[in-house]
Amino acid sequence: MTTTAPAAAAASATPAPRAKVDLGTIAVVPTRHWWRWILTALLVFVVAQFAWSLVTNDRYMWGTFAQYFFSEPVLIGIGYTLALTAISTVVGFVLGTILALGRLSPSPLLNAAAWGYIWFFRSVPLVVQIIVWYNLGYLYPTLGLGTPFTTDFWIVEFPTVQLISAFAAAILGLGLHQAAYSAEIIRGGLVSVDPGQHEAAAALGIPASRRLFRIILPQAMRSIVPNATNEVIGLVKGASVVFVIAIPELFYAVQVIYNRNSRVIPLLLVAVVWYTLITTILSVAQYYIERHYARGSARALPPTPLQRARRWVGTQWARLGDDPAPPGGTRHEPRSRATTGTDATAVASIRDTAEAKESRA
Repeated sequence: MTTTAPAAAAASATPAPRAKVDLGTIAVVPTRHWWRWILTALLVFVVAQFAWSLVTNDRYMWGTFAQYFFSEPVLIGIGYTLALTAISTVVGFVLGTILALGRLSPSPLLNAAAWGYIWFFRSVPLVVQIIVWYNLGYLYPTLGLGTPFTTDFWIVEFPTVQLISAFAAAILGLGLHQAAYSAEIIRGGLVSVDPGQHEAAAALGIPASRRLFRIILPQAMRSIVPNATNEVIGLVKGASVVFVIAIPELFYAVQVIYNRNSRVIPLLLVAVVWYTLITTILSVAQYYIERHYARGSARALPPTPLQRARRWVGTQWARLGDDPAPPGGTRHEPRSRATTGTDATAVASIRDTAEAKESRA
């Protein structure tokens, strides 16, 4: 018997070599997100409509807005707002750090005291706290040091009204109230750090204070900063409640002005724009603080807005894909989309995969 039939079958089963395809000629079609374009168009329309109304509606009284935007009472009010915010932030976060450590302390006494403080000051409304501090002289006309459980202040004595002014009452109300919320933010950040960091630092014999401020707290800041910035921004606007004790901060200043001239909307716009500027500056500062503390936790730091803008411009320029016409009048053929930008990377990956399959075949 001959074996020509099996040999012929084996020869026919051998795959014929395939012609190579130039993947550079394949046009890469990007995915089209129609709903994104529709929602974007609607959003642009709404914003444009609102901007048009701002320009054409005379009831906004932009002349009055410009007249009072840099007026002396408004600038003085901004100074009070910034001072109240800065001092209350320092008081709140310093005291909040102590309370957070108390909440994490193994001592039942410290833990209970910190928990009780946080419970009480989060339960009482801020405006009530400010009014009580302002009227503390009604409950205790004099304060001082002397014989315990008596009013015999033979060491030192001073009137409460002179000790706690309106500004001091506002600082006490805002700072002590903020400390209760800051304590929980800081405690959450400290708890988020891997316990192995505590154990490794203790095993190396590093003192407790240095472990906290040089090892644990810097790692916790990545969780603390976003929430802490929200609290500071809220404190900027929350400082407006001190108008109940007649402190001339920003909102109180515009209130006094529009109560005299009845131009409510333009004066409120003055306050809104100033509050927006202050919170915008704080938001920018938050971004760079977060970027600073991201070192060591990310392989590469997140790009700054300027770096993102440069990258976007470079990407859009590369996507044009057209060479300029030479002086002779002839024009180069437009380059394929597959050779520009991120498309070139995708095509190179496809080409490598296809060549690998052909080599295995």
